[in-house]
Amino acid sequence: MTNLFAKVALWGLALIAMLYAALCVLMFFQQRRLMYFPQMTRVEAGQTNFSLQQEDATLRGWQSHPGQPAAGAGGEGGMQAPATDAVIYLGGNAERVEQVVPLLRQWLPAHSVYALAYRGYGASDGTPTGADLERDAAALFDAVQQRHPQGRITVVGRSLGSGVAAAVAAQRQPARLVLITPFDSMIATVRDHYGWLPVGLLLRDRYPSDERLQHYGGPLLVLRAGRDALVLPARTDALEQALANRKGPAVEVANFAAADHIDILEAPGLATRLRSFVEGAPAQR
Repeated sequence: MTNLFAKVALWGLALIAMLYAALCVLMFFQQRRLMYFPQMTRVEAGQTNFSLQQEDATLRGWQSHPGQPAAGAGGEGGMQAPATDAVIYLGGNAERVEQVVPLLRQWLPAHSVYALAYRGYGASDGTPTGADLERDAAALFDAVQQRHPQGRITVVGRSLGSGVAAAVAAQRQPARLVLITPFDSMIATVRDHYGWLPVGLLLRDRYPSDERLQHYGGPLLVLRAGRDALVLPARTDALEQALANRKGPAVEVANFAAADHIDILEAPGLATRLRSFVEGAPAQR
């Protein structure tokens, strides 16, 4: 009888192990469907007003410039080149970035604003991967810099976009960087929610902001939500700790205690804090 129980226990453990392995395989192949939600953002190309051509995809987005009609109407076209400072906005994993352009236009009326839909988002071609999103964002930065050669360029990244922005900041050194509800790394963020999985072995798109931002020497503002249940406070704490001794100005932090991950842009005082940072005196490097 003892041998029978032992065999049943071993078979049970083997079955559990097989089911766990099968679940790991499933999560590995489905992970990007759990990380990126472009289906919630799709629009017709005619609803955008600029495009960025990459070798393998046409990316489309929204631009807005001082003294010109608001973005989001008039059809797709080339990127314009007014002589102003500029802001590039990189959104979250399910965000309709065109809805943020009017806010930034209102908060920063002297700035041009650019928001590009990620691959597969909005009216952009392709499917999203971490490497492609980072490469596309760097190409957008280069295009904006060409059109604003005398202007300061600020990169604003929110949630997933904070990881993309960190990669751009390390490579391109924008004049200023704003991170909204940021994390230290995607590995740590995913572990917070799927700690029962071997995340370090499975995750493809890692967005190691804590490492990349060591290579950014400009002014950096972190805007955090006190009630964030998606990017937990420990993740932003870890990012701030990682950057405590980086070369460059001290990281500025503004905590909006009553805000959550979704409604932080509506937090009282956020617009004023962001405007003060972006319009501040040029940094001394």
